[in-house]
Amino acid sequence: MSRYWSNTVKNIKPYTPGEQPKDRKYIKLNTNENPYPPSPRVIEAINNAADETLRLYPDPMGGELRETIAGYYRLRKNNIFIGNGSDEVLAFSFPAFFEPAGKPVLFAEVTYSFYPVYTAFFNINYRLIPVDEEFNISEEGYYQDNGGIIIANPNAPSGKGVSEKTMEAILSRNENSVVIVDEAYVDFGGLSAVKLINDYPNLLVIKTLSKSHSLAGLRVGYALGNEELIEGIIRVKDSINSYTVDRLAVAGAREAIKDDDYFQETRSKIMKSRERVSARLTEMGFKVIPSQANFIFISSEQCPGGLLFQRLRAKGILVRHFNKPKVDNFIRVTIGTDDEMDCFLEVIKAIAGL
Repeated sequence: MSRYWSNTVKNIKPYTPGEQPKDRKYIKLNTNENPYPPSPRVIEAINNAADETLRLYPDPMGGELRETIAGYYRLRKNNIFIGNGSDEVLAFSFPAFFEPAGKPVLFAEVTYSFYPVYTAFFNINYRLIPVDEEFNISEEGYYQDNGGIIIANPNAPSGKGVSEKTMEAILSRNENSVVIVDEAYVDFGGLSAVKLINDYPNLLVIKTLSKSHSLAGLRVGYALGNEELIEGIIRVKDSINSYTVDRLAVAGAREAIKDDDYFQETRSKIMKSRERVSARLTEMGFKVIPSQANFIFISSEQCPGGLLFQRLRAKGILVRHFNKPKVDNFIRVTIGTDDEMDCFLEVIKAIAGL
């Protein structure tokens, strides 16, 4: 630990990203990346944008991309904020809407592990809301005094979705708090809250092109909400870095959103593979949490989660294991291609002794 670090850096426990090893070739089912390539139109757009204009700064407001996103969701450009991946949009949203050392921000006890990292970094109090044994959120847990709410829908690492009825109930009971809905995985079968934006001025929806549009390497995320919320995020962004999204990313992201046919095709493949693999694992005796994401959360009575993780890795298959209460007996498995998933099924059956 360096004596030059600030107390914040000394005390924080950073988020741990999924493993990206280079020692051998693996079947990577550990970081929820899309197994299919981006739309060919995206690659063409990026190539066309790689010209002499790269010497110029990009549009700090990303006007063209905001217009494209707004058109897709039938909103106005002023309802859209774009950032360098949804994690950056989340990072800007915490100081924009949650008070340091104020009332606690509420989020589920089992959810995306970046949320407590951000609360620590920005000195924001938080309170964990219990989930049941099937990882369903407790709606009533969000009916208490708070400084804001974050809900991942579908949730991670469980893949469990939140119903529209539950979402509306939480929004209506928290009119004085900003409710952030993190929809990183919603395109794989979840119910988006975007259509509720005009009815609930306290709703901010955050989305990404990393998963469902095969653009994890491009780093584009965005938020949708009323103009007051969007302006709040812009104020934070312009206090840190006005030029967050580069010209190539804007060009590729616009084309990804425009090519809806390709998007529908690839996400449908993933959902079909997820259901097939889930059914097969259930037949083998695994506990499979019903998923609306591009991953599944599974456990086995015959083999603990940590051991499953280690044995799969030894066989060249990477998955994710979280050594935390309530989830330590589970592994999270990203849905890959059908060939990759067939290999996974064959290997996990053998190593679990089934």
